[in-house]
Amino acid sequence: MKYFGTDGIRRIANTELTPELVYKVAKAGAYVLAKHSNHAPTILIGRDTRLSGTLIESAMTAGFLSYGANVKLLGVLPTPGVAYLTKKLKADASVVISASHNTYDFNGIKYFSNKGMKIPDSIEEEIEEILESGDLEKLTAESNKIGVSEVREDLLDEYLYFFRKNFEDEFENLYNDDFVVAIDTANGATSVIADKVYTALGIKHYIINNTPNGININENCGSTHLDMLKKFVTSNKCDLGIAYDGDGDRCLAVDENGNEIDGDIITAIISNALKKENKLAKNSLVATVMSNLGMRKYAKDNGIHLEQTKVGDRYVLENMLENGYNLGGEQSGHIIFLDYNPTGDGILTSLMLLRVMLKEKKKLSDLAKIIKIYPQVLINAKVSNEKKDDFKKDKEIVEKIENLEKEFEGNGRVLIRASGTEPLVRVMIEGENIEDITKKAQEMADLITKKLS
Repeated sequence: MKYFGTDGIRRIANTELTPELVYKVAKAGAYVLAKHSNHAPTILIGRDTRLSGTLIESAMTAGFLSYGANVKLLGVLPTPGVAYLTKKLKADASVVISASHNTYDFNGIKYFSNKGMKIPDSIEEEIEEILESGDLEKLTAESNKIGVSEVREDLLDEYLYFFRKNFEDEFENLYNDDFVVAIDTANGATSVIADKVYTALGIKHYIINNTPNGININENCGSTHLDMLKKFVTSNKCDLGIAYDGDGDRCLAVDENGNEIDGDIITAIISNALKKENKLAKNSLVATVMSNLGMRKYAKDNGIHLEQTKVGDRYVLENMLENGYNLGGEQSGHIIFLDYNPTGDGILTSLMLLRVMLKEKKKLSDLAKIIKIYPQVLINAKVSNEKKDDFKKDKEIVEKIENLEKEFEGNGRVLIRASGTEPLVRVMIEGENIEDITKKAQEMADLITKKLS
């Protein structure tokens, strides 16, 4: 697709993601999302803390109103908060203005349907067709049908209530006063709400990186830069650290010793606890092909069925909905608890993890022992864009992959895939010895570059 990638539209704000383009995307989106309804659509808009957020919000609002849609402006709110409110308020659709974990100069647009889920590829394709068709001018409301917008930043409290409703009673019984959490909000969308949630639930906490200024989002902080949080947790003797990304749909953790607890480990810990409580639907778990080899072994050892999908949380969700599963996630900390919300939610993930720690009265480092994480090496092979899918057909490459798999005897894994956006083939190898797999990955990447350049 020309505009939409695996996670909406994401570009440098004001030069590539211009107000003109945003206006058109809003108009086209409102048309496609509303054509199956017989009323003026209501669309919610939430954003993260980027400097360009209000610029894009203004252009987006103008596009929606010009088409005849009504808009509720939610202000700074995590992506899952917008998804939750879309369903709760029975809005027709919503938009999140965010570039997630990217630097502040990027921004992006993610559409959500009335079910609070990211819209499918087919709807994005339809929006692109309208954008390219030259018919946008026709999608203009008559004078008496122009939409109106209203600021509804008070709806943040509805999202806060969602956490209170689901966790307040249980945490009141489980919580002990010695337990302390450090939270890194990445100077992003969780900067205000995270503190409100933890305060409302009576959990002792420190908050760092919660003073956004428009350009410090994700800057050496949050789930993509854990060093500051690791130091904070160990020097302040916290029980764990929690790190969100810029738009608040991901969560990674740090144990009491400062070790990283990634999405695979978090998913393993929580799935094991849910299984014990008979709350893991069909004793199954969904992950992507990029999840660690340790995840497969953990699932097998604990009698859990593991499904693996293409990379991207939308594919995890599709699989969950198709098969009636309620837990799925990615290594990046994007974890979906379908019993609560149909999108990854960093704050929800952190509370589910805390719940396990408090219930089982165990340190995070002890809980993490349930899964062995294998070293993983990722090397990009530069290739010609036209040939990047040909690795599957090249006899020498296929043979080398097969020989490596045999050599590992189940204690290693080779995953080769073409990049969706760049002239690259990604070579990922897992195994027990980091030096060994680095050498093997480099050899594989060199062969692919030689054959497919």
